[in-house]
Amino acid sequence: MAQGPENSKFTGTERAAVFLMSLGEDAAAEVLKHMGPKEVQRLGTAMATLANVSRTEVQKVLDEFTQAVEEQTALGVGTDEYIRKVLTSALGEDKAGGLINRILLGRNSKGLEALKWMEPRAVAEVIRLEHPQIISIVLSYLDPDHAAEVLSFLPERTQPDILMRIASLDGIQPNALQELDEILERQFSGNSNVKSSAVGGIKSAANILNFMEPSKEATIVDRIREVDEDLSQQIQDLMFVFDNLVEVDDRGIQALLREISTESLVLALKGAEDALKEKIFKNMSKRAAEMLRDDLEAKGPVRLSEVEGAQKEILTVARRMAESGEIVLGGKGGDEFV
Repeated sequence: MAQGPENSKFTGTERAAVFLMSLGEDAAAEVLKHMGPKEVQRLGTAMATLANVSRTEVQKVLDEFTQAVEEQTALGVGTDEYIRKVLTSALGEDKAGGLINRILLGRNSKGLEALKWMEPRAVAEVIRLEHPQIISIVLSYLDPDHAAEVLSFLPERTQPDILMRIASLDGIQPNALQELDEILERQFSGNSNVKSSAVGGIKSAANILNFMEPSKEATIVDRIREVDEDLSQQIQDLMFVFDNLVEVDDRGIQALLREISTESLVLALKGAEDALKEKIFKNMSKRAAEMLRDDLEAKGPVRLSEVEGAQKEILTVARRMAESGEIVLGGKGGDEFV
């Protein structure tokens, strides 16, 4: 349901929430069963926060949904080849490749998919005794933020080795992946028919590191550098760091500023490049920019750990907004977050 110019009050997620709420409990539950954990959480939050939706607004959402469905000429085709062609045409071959394999695997996978719904500590408990190569495959399959939390619960001495293995992954043999899925499936029940998957790689390792705590991230990178300096540099080159926000367009910066606190922004900018500071100032009102400059000057010296923590907090918000399509992250590694 694309956002139309006449329905600017609701975001795409909110419109989907309005639609689900209009279906009734049973029908909405059936729809949600076909969604992943992030989509369910996002829609659940939207449904919980929506208030004062008028009958006219509900009808507009339903009318636009009906129109969108009526315009579909290939509804129900759903073949693997059709999915590949559509996504490749929409995203380009580079961006679509990993996403396609992830979708096709996720449709058939039960054991690995079950891990996405578990708390990070529980996932770590399930895989902690496995061989590091098995752990690296599992983490590559999870969403980067989820994988980062799981990794933080694993022994620190094994973390660099696991990240290096993730970075070195270049696809998994179908038989090996199917066997792993079946092992996990026996713990969670269900059937498995895994066909293929492209998981892992340097970008996957970089994405996971992006979500790690700054101190742990630095330790892991340093240890990887001791073993393989070239690999360490490749991973760092693909990481989206705070100063890469300078590549985000003005509209995206403005949207991001609405979602973060002034206190976090002041702390984060204490360690930012001048170019990013000017980008932020440019996308604020003149008065707000002057107040922010004053706050920065008055703040005085702060701990590096506080600055890094604030930057990570803002980056987490930025990645969440990028995943929901509200902004597009630029700079190193930005494409993966679109």
